Amino acid sequence: MARIRLDDGGVCGVAAAISVLDGKWKTLLLWLLESGPHRPGELRRKVPRISEKVLTQALREMEEDGLVHRETHEVVPLRTVYSLTGHGLALSRALAPLSDWGHDHLDRLAETRDAS
Repeated sequence: MARIRLDDGGVCGVAAAISVLDGKWKTLLLWLLESGPHRPGELRRKVPRISEKVLTQALREMEEDGLVHRETHEVVPLRTVYSLTGHGLALSRALAPLSDWGHDHLDRLAETRDAS
């Protein structure tokens, strides 16, 4: 993953936000975790096309960026639960208008395609 250098004085805020969301699955994982804590197996079942390796990597990166909290329960077998932090929830809420725009854009494309 190509992460931007945040110590570079010329970094724009949008680029910093996109850097945190870089990757195919992070926005979907953010959206799923917005509904509440999930175990990794639950996330895999909800996103069947994601591999376990990629899921683990994305969750670790999101944890490093302060978006998710990883809680491990010392039981056998080990139980891990991921949840959004306040920082992650704020990002998810900030993306809501962008999501609305995206849905409007898809509707517009469909209308254009139907009119052709």
